[in-house]
Amino acid sequence: MRLNQPDIVVVGGGIAGASLSAVLARRGIRVLLLERQRGYRDRVRGEFMAPWGVLEARALGLEDVIRSTRAVDARYSVAYDELVDPSAAEAAKRDNSTVFPGVSGGLCASHPGTCRALADDAARSGVDVVSGAAEVRVQPGKRPSVTYRDGRETEVRPRLVIGADGRTSTVRKQSGIQMNKIPATHVATGLLVEGAGKWPEDQYSIGVEGDCMFFVFPQGGGRLRLYICHANEQATRWAGRAGAQRFIEAFARLRAIPESLGLSQVTPAGPCGTFGGDQTWCDEPCADGVVLVGDAGGYDNPVDGQGLSLALRDVRALSELLVSSADWTTAGLRPYAEQRAERLRRMRRVSTTYAELMTTFTDAGRARRARLYAAGRSGRDDLRLALSAIFVGPDRLPAAAFTDELHEAALA
Repeated sequence: MRLNQPDIVVVGGGIAGASLSAVLARRGIRVLLLERQRGYRDRVRGEFMAPWGVLEARALGLEDVIRSTRAVDARYSVAYDELVDPSAAEAAKRDNSTVFPGVSGGLCASHPGTCRALADDAARSGVDVVSGAAEVRVQPGKRPSVTYRDGRETEVRPRLVIGADGRTSTVRKQSGIQMNKIPATHVATGLLVEGAGKWPEDQYSIGVEGDCMFFVFPQGGGRLRLYICHANEQATRWAGRAGAQRFIEAFARLRAIPESLGLSQVTPAGPCGTFGGDQTWCDEPCADGVVLVGDAGGYDNPVDGQGLSLALRDVRALSELLVSSADWTTAGLRPYAEQRAERLRRMRRVSTTYAELMTTFTDAGRARRARLYAAGRSGRDDLRLALSAIFVGPDRLPAAAFTDELHEAALA
């Protein structure tokens, strides 16, 4: 039986929304979760969780749920790149199991599979899950209202509405919460492929060749998620019916990746999708009776793969606050808002630097990237500090790691 008056309505049953719903329900809070899709489909993003994100999933009690999707530990990262001989790149591979004790490295999982597993876990935890919820309307206020259609129109009056409905959030727009945006300097295209049995399941790769930055993330069972970042003006580069095949052929032509790893033999296993590398954030991710989590409240440039980890950090921060305090007003939620704003500011600084290093496809950009690799091999502490948030997260480092002076020195 559906809850007549839940304590909280979560709009959006993706990774942030389903995770938060389950965590709150386990702490005795009555939650209604509204998801517009009846079945989760491949959205061409959200496959990689950094080591610090694995710790967030563990702290939330959700790591085993995510692993149940046949997720694989990406222990090693190899910087295959046009500037590095493949054998040298393999010899210098990074062991990410050394970042945190007890964490095997990054974690790679199917995005739709993870969403399904988390939504099922939320239902088992006592959340009232409505799939196919359409025409969701949110009226903010001290006692907000939510109206939706699921065969019939239903209205509920929770204490709080949580918007977890992604980049184009309806909750954000209906609540009048303002979004800031830094335009993209590049676009990213992704494709799920199968038949990649020669690629090591414990290894991912990020590198550059020609006018493309490329990513390879394993998903287990001979599947990989491939991404390419390139200039904005090439946004339609992989469009059309033959786009996926051209995309695979581009990977097959890469000289930086050994032919023996078999990328020329893969076939498409999902849609070929393109999205922007913009950065957004809300100075105030709250309105009366409403708060935002995950991409709904702003998202980082995907170039450094922090989206899932940031979403789970939101979930932990907000759930801890809601469980520990009865004050769910805008004033009561301000600590979450302030911490979130600083966390995103820090990651914007890091991802901006990383994007400039890796997506400047010019002779000057290649020379700078060569200096980056050389500095990394020499163990330069300033460079390590500037980029280490990618592995350990923005909250475990001093403010000095995110200053303009440090990052401009790294770019120089």
